[in-house]
Amino acid sequence: MRWRLIVPVVTVAALIALAAVVRGQPTGLPEGLTILGEPVTVEQVALGRTVYAENCASCHGANLEGQPDWKRRLDNGRMPAPPHDESGHTWHHSDKALFRITKGGLGAVVPDYESDMPAFGSKLSDEEIAAVLAYIKSTWPDRPRAYQAERSQDDPL
Repeated sequence: MRWRLIVPVVTVAALIALAAVVRGQPTGLPEGLTILGEPVTVEQVALGRTVYAENCASCHGANLEGQPDWKRRLDNGRMPAPPHDESGHTWHHSDKALFRITKGGLGAVVPDYESDMPAFGSKLSDEEIAAVLAYIKSTWPDRPRAYQAERSQDDPL
């Protein structure tokens, strides 16, 4: 009698997981992943992926790869958009700093710094900004993610 209930439940769960993989949605998250001190959810990462694609990928790359030669100044003296994958320096900053930069632009953390990075505070909600950061962090390997988590603990909200 139990098998009649268990088999359909397991089948449905497997189909949901398969559909998520086919659509490119995460089926699991790195253990202990948090943003701004709160646990990250699969739904939050999915929202972050969408918001990133719509608002960030045009500069930072569809695969978080950043602009070419991102360490060299442009002709206008500004820096190209850095990568948000593990090859960049995003993971060197705390959640608090990343949130402030995204919401208020680089000038929010470095006064009078001129950058092509816009402030997204009037375009994105705090929840959307946190979701983008959760998505970015979910892509990092263990070592940079652990380093960044430690930086975030050292820079409390």
